[in-house]
Amino acid sequence: MKNDIDNALKVLREGGIILYPTDTIWGIGCDATNKEAVDRIYKLKQRDDTKSMLVLVHTPNMLPAYIRGVPEIAWELIDAATDPLTIIYPGARSVAPNLVSADGTLGIRVTSDEFCIRLLERFRKPLVSTSANISGEPSPALFGEISEAIVQSVDYVVEWRQDDLNRAKPSSIIKLEVGGQIQILRK
Repeated sequence: MKNDIDNALKVLREGGIILYPTDTIWGIGCDATNKEAVDRIYKLKQRDDTKSMLVLVHTPNMLPAYIRGVPEIAWELIDAATDPLTIIYPGARSVAPNLVSADGTLGIRVTSDEFCIRLLERFRKPLVSTSANISGEPSPALFGEISEAIVQSVDYVVEWRQDDLNRAKPSSIIKLEVGGQIQILRK
């Protein structure tokens, strides 16, 4: 794992993109503060840049750096979550502008994956996490389900967990509104 983290860090710091395992499905990632790297992911996925992508952090303590006024309910939701949970927050800041939705929101998940936590601890920035597929195709739960086009288009492919055959699923998604309303987008 250490070699993968060292190599991934080098690529991320140089503005590159990586293919890596998460606490849900395999993802494509980059420095969430680097607009050009984010653009590369949109192009690779052939995804409309109006469809935002989420970011990973390794601790809830990172949230205030990227969300203006984290709603109180968010802390409770994170503490209560037993499965991966992505929360869409109002008031996004300090990330690449092409990650922020037109309504000023940003989806963030506090990861529980060992590899992601160690990578994020050393990277000290949020990491884009979007499914490792061309937009509209099935999301790959296993490394072997990732298309060769994706594998060949990233700057680094993490070896950690490539042989893992445990099927993960995407996270639940909850959107928090400015007025405190909660909207469940995916269970």
